[in-house]
Amino acid sequence: MVHVLSSRILLRPTDPERSRSFYGELLGLAVHREFGTGPERGTVYFLGGGFLEVSGRSETPPSPALRLWLQVADADAAHEELSAAGVDIVRPPLKEPWGLIEMWIADPDGTEIVVVEIPEDHPLRFRP
Repeated sequence: MVHVLSSRILLRPTDPERSRSFYGELLGLAVHREFGTGPERGTVYFLGGGFLEVSGRSETPPSPALRLWLQVADADAAHEELSAAGVDIVRPPLKEPWGLIEMWIADPDGTEIVVVEIPEDHPLRFRP
């Protein structure tokens, strides 16, 4: 059995500076650590219980199969803040049939990000 001690998502953007600006400035993710030098240096951001590493460069955008899921306390407030910052809002917050409130945004390479609010009465809030 693999004993996982830590984890992170590795993202290889087509334009690292543009992606660092998006995740660090527009989304306001806190920096966990930085490494290397130059335009392809690495920046690791806090993602609540995980990390997102933006480093290196890719000639093509990430696969559409890749999506990020970010939980927030208030999806409507996040919508207002992100809209004002110029973030590409793919879909505003809506309550899904499964009870979560989801807003969809996209990073500069088109990577979809699901911004989720878990309502007070949702089963994910309760532990057996």
